[in-house]
Amino acid sequence: MTRSKTPLTLDPAVLGALLDGAWAAERRRGRALVEHPDAIPPVTGDLDELRAATLRGVKALAESGATFRSLPEELGGANDHAGYVAAFEEAVTASPSLQIKAGVQFGLFGGAIQHLGNAEQHAQWLLPAQRAELLGCFAMTEIGHGSDVASIGTTAVYDPEEQEFVITTPFRAATKEYIGNAAAHGRAAVVFAQLVTAGVDHGVHALFVPIRDESGVPLPGVTIEDDGRKGGLLGVDNGRLSFDGVRVPRTNLLNRYGDVAPDGTYSSPIDSPGRRFFTMLGTLVQGRVSLDGAAVVAAKLGLDIAIRYGLERRQFTGADDTEEVVLLDYQQHQRRLMPLLAETYANGIAHEVLLESFQQVFSGTDDSDEARQVLETQAAGFKAVSTWSALDILQECREACGGAGFMTENRLTGLRSDLDIFVTFEGDNTVLLQLVGKRLLGDYAAEFKNIDFGGVARFIGTQAAEHSLYRSGLANVGRTIGEVLTPGLTERRIRSGRLQQMLLSARVDTMVAELAGNLRPAAKMSRADAAALLNENQHELIEAARAYIELLKWEALDTALHSLDDDPARADEAKALRRIRDLYGLTLIERKIGWHIMYGRLSMNRARQVGPTISRLCTKLAGNAADLVAAFGYGPEHRRATIAEGIEAERQAEAREHYRRARAQADHPVDEKVLHAARKTAARS
Repeated sequence: MTRSKTPLTLDPAVLGALLDGAWAAERRRGRALVEHPDAIPPVTGDLDELRAATLRGVKALAESGATFRSLPEELGGANDHAGYVAAFEEAVTASPSLQIKAGVQFGLFGGAIQHLGNAEQHAQWLLPAQRAELLGCFAMTEIGHGSDVASIGTTAVYDPEEQEFVITTPFRAATKEYIGNAAAHGRAAVVFAQLVTAGVDHGVHALFVPIRDESGVPLPGVTIEDDGRKGGLLGVDNGRLSFDGVRVPRTNLLNRYGDVAPDGTYSSPIDSPGRRFFTMLGTLVQGRVSLDGAAVVAAKLGLDIAIRYGLERRQFTGADDTEEVVLLDYQQHQRRLMPLLAETYANGIAHEVLLESFQQVFSGTDDSDEARQVLETQAAGFKAVSTWSALDILQECREACGGAGFMTENRLTGLRSDLDIFVTFEGDNTVLLQLVGKRLLGDYAAEFKNIDFGGVARFIGTQAAEHSLYRSGLANVGRTIGEVLTPGLTERRIRSGRLQQMLLSARVDTMVAELAGNLRPAAKMSRADAAALLNENQHELIEAARAYIELLKWEALDTALHSLDDDPARADEAKALRRIRDLYGLTLIERKIGWHIMYGRLSMNRARQVGPTISRLCTKLAGNAADLVAAFGYGPEHRRATIAEGIEAERQAEAREHYRRARAQADHPVDEKVLHAARKTAARS
């Protein structure tokens, strides 16, 4: 199956504008970083060389002024948090190591001071941090407690006589681990510890703690170990930090949400310890938002390289004895790359929606508790799904390029190695989806908090009817839940956007309702039994959360599609985006086709339409594959992959010309198979 013979006429700039969103200008500025001579570290070298080169890139980023964009106007910034993140994510095009090291310096170390500190601390530490003059670390994670921040073991005990906090690592498992900038370059750290004063543990708080002197020597009581070589991100100097009675002044406590007076009295604007803890951590959601976007950038780069190569590489003769077939004309090659292209479009457009929420909360436009909770939930879920997606995409792109994809010079293996850690830092993805699932259950419970008796009866009646259909087998004799409740859908094609949304949303609704039913007995159980019951349903909780996030991404893509509906000049772009939406939606449905059939959401006849429809969409999109990756906005300086820049087309042209000339020669060898066939024909006659 070849690519579409009648491809659409697309303007990549139109699709690129949708992908880049409201902060397109900032993204372009972020991509321009590759032009700086210090931005791109070498591919090879020892750890010290790679780390030093990456540090030069961090300083180049600071020199550009981009690191001040998220600061308030009184500090020389623009209060543009989303614009800052959008530009910062594009640093992946220069180097994932640069993007992560810069993220530690400006987003985590500087961001913690900005969002948890006071005005005096901003002047003393934040401004030098954003200029890369004060290099620092974000010391939250411990070797014994990764995602469980509330249980970290490091302590900060207040001494009222000296008006100092005493920072201590009480046991090995409380060692701060995997800390970026710690092994070589950090001079200070924002350290998260259990704050104890007047005999009361007030939970996790953050303190500014110097760790090295100006010559780079660890300060007394501070032990620093190098993590050494890792599976990726070799330009980031990760290390371990431990503290043996290290003293810092009382004023080093980042005290926006909790303060200690000189006499040791604790105060906080938030009375609830639990709410205070989550509020403190919520201010640091920027890391998850930026990882979501950075994963999308890496996936775009991988697809850009693999699809350009697939449009030039030829392999095996088909209908023509002499002309080999372009890889992207093979149906399976289309099937392996086009759904991933659609998924990346969905992830990219959904990320712009996340950035809008991020900007509203952090700029102060809407920083209500509800807005913050929605942002935290979406950031957790988007980061989890997008980073897993990026790993899968980069691996498939590598395989789709064969041996050429395994060469370091073509970047795919390097990108995948560097992205590997994305799925477990800033929150392990599985844990993050549990947070999303618990939020879904909380929202589900809230819906019934004030419902009247009649409403409960109607809900129970509907649920009973659906269970009857699920269990009785009616769905297997040609009529599904969707067809019973919405008969008009029976005449619609499988590509119906309404049908896709119904299937995706119904799966979320059903899974959450079943989970709520399964967990309802927990309210009357002991704490241990309730925890055991939740553990028994953990897989279903995570599956429901992932289904919810995928629904949000499909809806973002659907909304973007409809933004083009009223512009006749963009009809082809709208048609291409509709194909992308349908391919993404149907791919999600195909992955869980058994669930949809088992729960009566799809009839067997309609389920059998999904696979062939996906194949047809892949063929159509393959006809515009070059335009669809051009919309990403990357050039050779961003891809930096030999196979994506026309060298394969040159090789193929040279080979075809060689064989053309050879066949024209009188002494051109006769193919033995042709001679053998001729002899058989002569023998029969």
